[in-house]
Amino acid sequence: MAASDSAGDDSLYPIAVLIDELKNEDVQLRLNSIKKLSTIALALGVERTRKELIPFLTETIYDEDEVLLALAEQLGQFITLVGGPEYAYFLLPPLESLATVEETVVRDKAVESLRAVAQQHCPSDLENHFMPLVQRLAAGDWFTSRTSACGLFSVCYPRVSAAMKEDLRSHFRALCQDDTPMVRRAAATKLGELAQVVELEYLKSDLIPMFVNLAQDEQDSVRLLAVEACVSIATLLPQEDVDQLVMPTLRQCTGDQSWRVRYMVADKFTELQKAVGPEITRTDLVPAFQSLLKDSEAEVRAAAANKVKDFCQNLDKTHQENIIMTNILPCVKELVTDPNQHVKSALASVIMGLSPILGRHNTIEHLLPLFLTQLKDECSEVRLNIISNLDCVNEVIGIQQLSQSLLPAIVELAEDSKWRVRSAIIEYMPLLAGQLGREFFDEKLNTLCMTWLMDHVFAIREAATLNLRKLVDQFGAEWAENTIIPKVLAMSRDQNYLYRMTCLFCINVLAEACGSDITTRLLLPTVLLMANDKVANVRFNVAKTLQKISPHLDQAVIQPQVKPILDKLNVDNDIDVKYSASEAIAGITALG
Repeated sequence: MAASDSAGDDSLYPIAVLIDELKNEDVQLRLNSIKKLSTIALALGVERTRKELIPFLTETIYDEDEVLLALAEQLGQFITLVGGPEYAYFLLPPLESLATVEETVVRDKAVESLRAVAQQHCPSDLENHFMPLVQRLAAGDWFTSRTSACGLFSVCYPRVSAAMKEDLRSHFRALCQDDTPMVRRAAATKLGELAQVVELEYLKSDLIPMFVNLAQDEQDSVRLLAVEACVSIATLLPQEDVDQLVMPTLRQCTGDQSWRVRYMVADKFTELQKAVGPEITRTDLVPAFQSLLKDSEAEVRAAAANKVKDFCQNLDKTHQENIIMTNILPCVKELVTDPNQHVKSALASVIMGLSPILGRHNTIEHLLPLFLTQLKDECSEVRLNIISNLDCVNEVIGIQQLSQSLLPAIVELAEDSKWRVRSAIIEYMPLLAGQLGREFFDEKLNTLCMTWLMDHVFAIREAATLNLRKLVDQFGAEWAENTIIPKVLAMSRDQNYLYRMTCLFCINVLAEACGSDITTRLLLPTVLLMANDKVANVRFNVAKTLQKISPHLDQAVIQPQVKPILDKLNVDNDIDVKYSASEAIAGITALG
């Protein structure tokens, strides 16, 4: 008897521990216990999880948002722990409670888990258990439950009876007309998703009127979300229906009094273009795009400017060049001198992409003057965006057309007071070197690359070091020996120990790129000399460099030249130098 009592106590133990931990004052302990729920469910078995654990969790949902969020996430992964898809409906009560709480993040996670659980329901369970839940949430007194309901319609709609579908559409219509803006926002967000699963006849008869109403809502936060739904709906409709049912509303959104709605139209413009097709694009979207590029709000102009290249690329090939030259290019010319730097910067990041579309003649005649204007812009970001996209132009007209204007722009960016701008131009240097050729580079840009190695910001010196490696990869070891290495080795004698260290960092990257002969003949003697440096930090880096370049050295010099220097550094007064030297000795021995 005693044994059976003890067995009974053992079986209750997991629940008892969970109850204790969930009542503990420490939030972290409660959070940890929720994260261990799956272990507790495994210990209890599927039947007791359904009959004891899930009801207990349903009754005790009142806690910190962090704990509730973890619970909502856990329950979405609980299907196998309650006995598989046929028992999935047991998870609905606690998730329903979580879908009504005040904290948005918790509600969203509960809806995500409910959607996952709904996928596992068979059609009969969906109608008997999930549908009533959706109806209760959609008709709830608090807006929180109604906003959560919006995310559940699309997941159950395809798999229920016609009568139930009718009921779902009716509930969704009510949510689209809800008194609370938050609910209408949630409905507008999920309208496109529901449109994907609704039959075409009901899309036209039920959902499009909802879309039209939302797009005319008094709150601009609702209207801008209707623009997203517009993309989904237009994709699903035949061409003639798009013209009649969607375009009037889209035209209205393009000229909306709220800049946020117009911004959303500009942001989604290329998606809309693909959805409505080439004919409507030509008749409706081209004028709309022109008006967005000329919008009074800079944010809208910037969003539209960002889409210039993609919009032009997606135009119908038979009319593409004509539309760009007649309608788009005049607007682009105005934006090049826009008073707002964000607009100019957005345009500069895409304008070069028009070159391949318009071809050599139009690029030279119409685009080149614009590029040259932007290369002289007062805003460094504009100049940088032009330089970073040079490859598009290089393919069409060759970079020589731009080289004379490029140089002043590159030099100015290289000396910009903001170190991030200097860093960005360093990144593009290998690309420029490849496009401008070795001769131009040696004549105009080589000195610049060496100057960066002496920059006062470490991040720039580091980027310049890596840049050298890329240049050697491009121009070859012989070029490095004649052009770069003498200047790098000269830094080993600089008064400033930081530049002497930069010399070592350069040797680290050049050794691999230049190969054994140059490393042994030119780079190693300098490193060995620097072992006598008076600054410990330099000596410490000498040991590290010797270890790093040793695989690229002629092995015959390791014992007579490298080993004695490392042995000397191994008895240095500075503890860090000694440590680096011992590491280097061990590393080289392992190689040998």
